Amino acid sequence: MNIRIKVLAACLTVALSTVQAFAINERAGTSASAFLKIDAGSPRAQALGNAYVSIADGPEALFWNPAGAASATTRELQFAYLDYLQGYKARTLAYLQPIGKTIVGVTFNYMDMDDFDFRDKWGNQNPTAGVPVRNFVGSLSLARGFFSQKLQIGGTAKYITERLYNGEGYNNYDNVGFDVGAKLRLVNWLGLGGALVNIGDKEEMPRGLRLGADINTRYFTVSGEYIKYRDDDYRYGVGLEVHIPEDLLQVARFDLRVGYYSRENTGISDESWVKDVGLDETSKVSFGFGLYSSELFGYGASLDYAVTPFGALGTSQQIAVSIQF
Repeated sequence: MNIRIKVLAACLTVALSTVQAFAINERAGTSASAFLKIDAGSPRAQALGNAYVSIADGPEALFWNPAGAASATTRELQFAYLDYLQGYKARTLAYLQPIGKTIVGVTFNYMDMDDFDFRDKWGNQNPTAGVPVRNFVGSLSLARGFFSQKLQIGGTAKYITERLYNGEGYNNYDNVGFDVGAKLRLVNWLGLGGALVNIGDKEEMPRGLRLGADINTRYFTVSGEYIKYRDDDYRYGVGLEVHIPEDLLQVARFDLRVGYYSRENTGISDESWVKDVGLDETSKVSFGFGLYSSELFGYGASLDYAVTPFGALGTSQQIAVSIQF
């Protein structure tokens, strides 16, 4: 990559990783494709403080730990929309197709940024500049379960495209990366999971390791995860999910979620509702909910939502809808 893309990649790492300048890892900005670390496509992971690798399932698993897709028993289609920070947005589409005992998954993820204060090399505003960031990721995944789904293994190949505006035109950057993951259900209530993500040229992708465990019962799930990217300090997340089963509500299953992720705080939020719930000085807490019905016009369907206050940077919200058929 030329030096201009390197500079833009470093700036995106700072903005999209939402870390303060004094806390930046010495390797920050040394990997391109910083957007790969954003939890697009997975509201459940976002709501649970990114503690998701051991409980990932359904289409969302394709974005976090491809092994989790092995639990699919029917075709499933999911669309998710992420309204992130500083005008950055992501739209994802994921599809699962069982073929015998193997699950095939396909995803598309398009991201861009608007309302960007673009300036030229002299510091003057450039209102005629184009959209500064346009990113796309397309992936193909395979997953399979063994020993009555006690062990699940999966892998993903993904094609990555970045278009970064430099003030005169777009610089294009293309790459190929891989994810591999596994889940192990030791007993019905205890599970382990791990994934190695963004495998490829270490200078071009933020290679990461995710390791986690969960305790899962009929009425609640507690999950934890260790996350380490090569261009950032290690992080950890913990999440709690409270379940109200579908057979109790007679309409749908309802999940209430809350999570904690060990990112740095990013100033004080001026949004009134964030102040009202006492989260205006933290960027570490997230929460959300999920609804699932197995009998919506003869199909299974779900709705998931997550929100994370990021202090002075704003608020990240994500919603996903899916259908099983």
